[in-house]
Amino acid sequence: MRVHITGASGSGTSTLGAALAAERSMRHLDADGYYWLPTTPPFQTKRDPADRLALLRRDLLSGGDVVLSGSIVGWGAELEDAFDLIVFLYLPAALRVQRLRQREIEHLGQADEAFLRWAAQYDEGPPEGRSLARHQAWLAQRACPVLRLQADESVAQRLDLVRRAWPSQAIRPGA
Repeated sequence: MRVHITGASGSGTSTLGAALAAERSMRHLDADGYYWLPTTPPFQTKRDPADRLALLRRDLLSGGDVVLSGSIVGWGAELEDAFDLIVFLYLPAALRVQRLRQREIEHLGQADEAFLRWAAQYDEGPPEGRSLARHQAWLAQRACPVLRLQADESVAQRLDLVRRAWPSQAIRPGA
C-alpha cells in the first residue's frame, strides 16, 4: 500500500507520515528529502528535477508499503496516481506559521523569516510552490480516495481517521 500525506508546510504531514509508518511498519519517505540536496543548514539547494523524480520513483515503487509525506505537486507528475490513499491536511495560516517558527527555532536555533512569509501565503497562493488552490486542483484530478483532515487534531485522532477511511483489508488495526 502507498499513502501520500500532503498539505501546507506546518500542517503536520511529516509528523502524521512518521506516525502512520511506525504504527503500520511502513517505510516513511519525505518529499523534502528528494526535493532538496543535503546542506547545512538544510533546504538551501534544490535537487535537479529529473534526479529528484528518479530517486523518488525508485524508492516509492521498489515494493512494500510506504508513506510519503510532503508535496510532489509540480515535480512528481509521473507518480501522482501511484497512491492507494491521499491524506490532505489543512490548518489555518496562523497555527501553521506558529508551528513552523517553533520547529525552526528548536531544530536550527532561529526561524527563517522569508520562509515563514512564504508559508503564510499558502491560502492566498504564493508565486511559487505550494498553495491551497494548487493543492485543491491537484487533489480533484487524483484517481484514488482523498481524505481531507481540516482540524487541529492530535496525531492519534488523525491516525484513527486514516484507519477509518481505508478498507479494513488495507489498514488493519493492530496489524
